[in-house]
Amino acid sequence: MIRNLLLLVIVLGAWPLQAIEVKGLYQYRQPVEDKTRTSRSTASQNALLNVIVKVTGDAGAADNSTVRTALPDIANYMTKYEYADDKGQTYLRVQFDGNKVNALVRDAGLPLWGNRRPLVVIWLAIEDGWRREFMTADSYPQIQALLADRASRRGLPVVTPLLDLEDHQHVTVADVWGNFSDSLDIASKRYMAERVVSARLYKDDNSDAWELEWRFTNEDQFEAIKHKGDQQQVVVDMVDALASALASEYAIDASSSYEAQQQTLKLYNTRTFVDIEYALRRLKSLSVVTDVAVIHISQERVEIRISHTGGVEDLKKALTLDSYFSDYRDPQKFYYSNSNDDLEYAWQ
Repeated sequence: MIRNLLLLVIVLGAWPLQAIEVKGLYQYRQPVEDKTRTSRSTASQNALLNVIVKVTGDAGAADNSTVRTALPDIANYMTKYEYADDKGQTYLRVQFDGNKVNALVRDAGLPLWGNRRPLVVIWLAIEDGWRREFMTADSYPQIQALLADRASRRGLPVVTPLLDLEDHQHVTVADVWGNFSDSLDIASKRYMAERVVSARLYKDDNSDAWELEWRFTNEDQFEAIKHKGDQQQVVVDMVDALASALASEYAIDASSSYEAQQQTLKLYNTRTFVDIEYALRRLKSLSVVTDVAVIHISQERVEIRISHTGGVEDLKKALTLDSYFSDYRDPQKFYYSNSNDDLEYAWQ
């Protein structure tokens, strides 16, 4: 029954309004032929390359020369490994030291995409012969499983619609096929996703190749991104392109501003010391934040000194993906203005 509901979240943990805190960014499961030391070393190196891609959001990061140079010292980056068998295949699961991986990313001049990432809901319609229908776990289980696996490997939080009575009241296959954004956006509100994707998969009239077209519903341009190839490959290509597009928007340049800067964040609406402590913990969990400290508490607000890498915009970008922090608007003012360096937030 759960399978039929088709609710797929490729992460663990809480489900806030705007973003998912992705778990397991610094671990990877790599298939191996045997449990010899040579196979383990090779698999561990491949696992690190895949983790680098997850952490940066850059599909080409595995080819970076600095990253490649680090591979012979793979043991220095590992914290744990273990073997597991699944359907006749043996896997090596490797856990890496997050701080060391981040340092390698910085040294390589690559971007760093934090663990709080926008949740994406994907509406996928498939034309097979003369019939168009939604992708479901019952009708297209292989595509569903492939989408889940690839999203997990890229650290991309994805949810596919339930396609229950409520969804069908708002959305038809024709809405997805024609990318009628209003219908999709309305139906997607229940999933509390940051981004909505409409996609259609069909066979080329002149060949046996499959084509997959997708776009964010909030994009100004109607033109879709297209992939062509075999059915499984175009699904993989879509997920990779999604991850790269979001990383280009949310990742920070970890190499340009490593020297920690300090900003004062003014936080309103905290009512108890528990609120303050929880806010500090959430701030510490942001990838750009290196340290936090309370410097002033009043009845109106608490002021927090934040040490961070990257610029102020990078810090703001990270905060927009945490639903516990929202822009503060003074109710006593008739207008709202916010300079680039203002950090005034309301605790939700």
